[in-house]
Amino acid sequence: MSPFLAYEDKADSGASSRTPLVLVHGHPFDHTMWAPQLAAFSAGRRVIAPDLRGYGASPVTPGLVPLARHAQDIEELVDHLGLDSFVLAGLSMGGQIAMECHGRFGDRIRGLVLADTFPDPETPEGKKGRNALADRLLAEGMRGYADEVLDRMVAPYADPEVKAHVHRMMTATPPEGAAASLRGRAERPDYRPLLTGVAVPALIVTGADDTYTPVSDAEAMHSAIPHSALHVIDGAAHLPNLERAPEFNEILRQFLAGIDTHPS
Repeated sequence: MSPFLAYEDKADSGASSRTPLVLVHGHPFDHTMWAPQLAAFSAGRRVIAPDLRGYGASPVTPGLVPLARHAQDIEELVDHLGLDSFVLAGLSMGGQIAMECHGRFGDRIRGLVLADTFPDPETPEGKKGRNALADRLLAEGMRGYADEVLDRMVAPYADPEVKAHVHRMMTATPPEGAAASLRGRAERPDYRPLLTGVAVPALIVTGADDTYTPVSDAEAMHSAIPHSALHVIDGAAHLPNLERAPEFNEILRQFLAGIDTHPS
């Protein structure tokens, strides 16, 4: 049976000895958000980057798509690919999906990477805001929203090619898919109790200039997760994996090397 999600699955001939890496993108992007990591880590490691339901080349489910549905899609994909264990990395909404995945099938996750994300449930004001934005995207499309938030997604001083890539991803996202995830994310649970039970190595990364998920959010997760490391990347906002790819990749490389040398 074919998986529901479109995905990229990259590896070279020497990848079998290292822990696979699964990358979960944020909103409103697609798997190409991870292009620098797919290029860097598929030399010697199997790297899987799906398009979430409603994004990229994956089918759209209109209405409301909760984080639990996204996590179930990830579980079905790794089942299809025969991955018994792997490192799971998520950024922003992808980080919240990674937390949901840990709650569903944490026994298969060898390491957890949480980038520019936070575990708190939505506030009443936040619920209204996400639902209002969903309505707006359905009525107007993605371009106006993409224009408005570009300089928060990446820092105003970011490389023009990175800015262009981020803008393309946002404008290419189907409004129905983005809206459905916004409505689902507005109903998300509180993941803070889950974090205290994370027993595997965890890497927390954030951009120093991220205004969506400020450094204080990352520090709170670091305090909650027993076996965690925190890295703040200077010169980056909400997408340090793109804005400062060499620095992000080196931090991730060291984290993965530690997992590879201490098999479960």
